[in-house]
Amino acid sequence: MLSPKIEARLPGQRWFHRLPNAVLRIGVLTGIYLSILMIAAVLLANRVPALESFANIRNWAGRIIFALVMLLPILKFIRSGPRLIMAGMLGWSLATITYLGLGLFFESLFNRLRTPSQFFTLGAMVYGIAAVVSWVASLVLAAREHHLHSVAAARRHTP
Repeated sequence: MLSPKIEARLPGQRWFHRLPNAVLRIGVLTGIYLSILMIAAVLLANRVPALESFANIRNWAGRIIFALVMLLPILKFIRSGPRLIMAGMLGWSLATITYLGLGLFFESLFNRLRTPSQFFTLGAMVYGIAAVVSWVASLVLAAREHHLHSVAAARRHTP
């Protein structure tokens, strides 16, 4: 007996059920998650002085959580480079807009970290490299499968 397909549900995903495809849903959700994390990290760093003594731990925890959320489009579309890059870049674009908005309220944000264009380029490189690796891996797997089929066919026809 076949078991039904089990899919992980992300928090807030039901609100985006009406979006026409998975690329838009995952891209928008990733962007919202990254934006919420970024806002929380900036507010914790600037408005909670009690955490100042744990700045390194706080910053590394934020980076790790941020990187894990960035993996959502990569894990969802690992077999489809074009869908991966579209969802990733949609999410990263929303995060970049949030970063730009935060820079308006926290003037020293761009002095301490990256400019919005550098921030956008960083995410574009991550998702671009992931999409290329996915594409190359699919080519290698397709070539391997073709080779295995041709070897099997040659064995069937050899007396």
